[in-house]
Amino acid sequence: MFFGDWLYRRELLTPDNIALIDAEDGDQKISYRQWNRRVNKLAHFLQTQWGIGKGDRISIYSANSMEYLDFLFACNKLGAVLQVINWRLTPQEIKDIIQDVDPKILAYSHDWSHQVLQLKAELSEGLGYLLIDGPQSERENSWTSQKDNWAETQPVPVELDWEDPWVICYTGGTTGLPKGAILNYRSITWNSVNTIVSWGLSSTDVIPHYMPMFHTGGINVLLLPTVHIGGTTIFCKDFDIEQLLDQIDRLEVTFFFGVPAMLLMLIQHPRWPEADLSNVRLVMAGGGNCPRVVYEAFWEKGVSFKEGYGLTEAGPNTFWLPDGEVRDKVGSVGRPLFHVDVKISSPEGEILPPGEIGELMIRGPHVFAGYWNRPEETKAAFDEGWLHTGDLAKSDTDGCYTIVGRLKEMIKSGGENIYPAEIEDILHDHEDILEAAIIPRPDPKWGEVGCAVVVKKSGSDLDEQKLQTWMKERMAGYKVPKTVIFRKDLPKTGANKVDKAALEKEYQADQMVKG
Repeated sequence: MFFGDWLYRRELLTPDNIALIDAEDGDQKISYRQWNRRVNKLAHFLQTQWGIGKGDRISIYSANSMEYLDFLFACNKLGAVLQVINWRLTPQEIKDIIQDVDPKILAYSHDWSHQVLQLKAELSEGLGYLLIDGPQSERENSWTSQKDNWAETQPVPVELDWEDPWVICYTGGTTGLPKGAILNYRSITWNSVNTIVSWGLSSTDVIPHYMPMFHTGGINVLLLPTVHIGGTTIFCKDFDIEQLLDQIDRLEVTFFFGVPAMLLMLIQHPRWPEADLSNVRLVMAGGGNCPRVVYEAFWEKGVSFKEGYGLTEAGPNTFWLPDGEVRDKVGSVGRPLFHVDVKISSPEGEILPPGEIGELMIRGPHVFAGYWNRPEETKAAFDEGWLHTGDLAKSDTDGCYTIVGRLKEMIKSGGENIYPAEIEDILHDHEDILEAAIIPRPDPKWGEVGCAVVVKKSGSDLDEQKLQTWMKERMAGYKVPKTVIFRKDLPKTGANKVDKAALEKEYQADQMVKG
């Protein structure tokens, strides 16, 4: 039988396992048999009504929804390619990335009907438009109003190669058009294998899913590995702390993942002290350095907690740290997963010894296939099979790795290298600080200096002088940010990471005005 149809294989192996719990529909439970046959209907519809076949692209413009999941796996059945769109982009940016892949269909949710109406005037006349979650109308062609008309039998299997693309997922570029990373069957499957084998996922895991589907964290961190192993996904529209705490209590959640900002909000929630996490075996953070206070909050609950690391172009899952070493290596992401190879490289391409900071390089079968329509950028991303991550890291003598920060975020001040993540980790240990980010600001003497942008706890009397005095006791003088800016919150990207590009733009522009 065709090896590539994930849901069909799951129905064959574990038809009665609960695949999904729909958090937006009263926690309705859906087995792998039910889910596979529902997606079969969509595959038949797309194939017959729209002529979708192997290699055809479908762009999807939607928040998390059950229909979104169905489109992901219908593309798998047909050999089609799903382009996932960041709904936080402007219509102009969305128009550009849609044109980048020349899709047959733009599938969209009703939340963005107005924006799609704007896009129609500028996109190709041959592009089809399909509403995925609303009623049929004169203006909009709807899938949900037609889904009961289609057979739930298996579509004819499509011959696929490991190198055939499944998803085009866009990297978070700060200037120009984001690059479409091609996630093919090789990279997606090997990321899943690495995750299951190295993180110990099993069919008994119950895992909430609230990361955005336009992000690799929404598709690859846990969703596809959970389907691969036959576990249960609690599918949510977005991240809601009250909902997550209810699910932990009611649905026996065993494992969940979040970026540091999410986890900080969780442990600061009024319900946190009383939350019962006795069924949770593991919580992981990714997408940035996590403050020690988050580790300790989960340890106090008796829950294993650790940090991961990844990027759209490689997995994203890359590392694992054994439970027995976490407390001695807070901040370390651990050792490479089973089928992953890494090294720390100097600018000249030499492998650096433990303790020295250089660029993290990755190779393995989980690495992406390149950037869509970007041959030069694809070529530049690799060096003799090794992927440039653009991240700075170091190893220790035990073979564990620590991410120091982004190469492009490193601040060069008077000849010294300043790593923002290192300073942010220290700031997050301050009892009055909720969040902090370090950004560069131009300086006539030193070239550039660090600026701390800080969110302090309500009622705190912390000011710039007090904080700089505190920092001087904990780090070398050249690392201490020359200015401190307090604000109510930090801007976030669609993946809930701190948007440093937005901060830099705002405060550098502000400094120019003052100058």
